[in-house]
Order: sequence, then C-alpha cells, then structure tokens
Amino acid sequence: MGIISWIVLGLLAGAIAKFLLPGRDPGGLVGTTLIGIAGSFIGGWLSSKFLHRPIAHDFFDLATWIAAIAGALVLLVAYRLLFGNSRK
Repeated sequence: MGIISWIVLGLLAGAIAKFLLPGRDPGGLVGTTLIGIAGSFIGGWLSSKFLHRPIAHDFFDLATWIAAIAGALVLLVAYRLLFGNSRK
C-alpha cells in the first residue's frame, strides 16, 4: 500500500476508534484524525515487526485493518490519559 492508502486507512481507523471510544477528546476532530493516522502507521509497523505479519499490498486486508484500529485505540487512550479533560 502506498502512503495515500495508509492515510485513508488512518482516517477510517481513527473514525472507528472514536466510535468505539466515545466522549470528548482534548484535540477535537483534528487531533482524533491525526491520532488515527499515526495509529495506523504504528499498528502496521508493530504487526510487521513483532508478529511477523507482512504488510499487505491489498487495502482490504483484515489483519492490516485490525492492526490500524488497535494502534489508533491505543494512541487515543494514551492521549486521553496524558491530556485528560483539558478541553473546556
């Protein structure tokens, strides 16, 4: 997959992570979007390095989607823990 595919996957993974973890985020829509993109990159990289799962060339690979969503969820939880309810 190319960089554009990873960004689109990150946007979708961020939206799914936000759906699974509802509530107010300190960064709002932009912060959640950036967390989704970063989570897809980190999730894909971690699954390829530690789980020996090669990054698929297909956009619709289930393992790639799960890794991207899991990465976005982890980053979203960490972001909420670090920055808490700083948004008023």
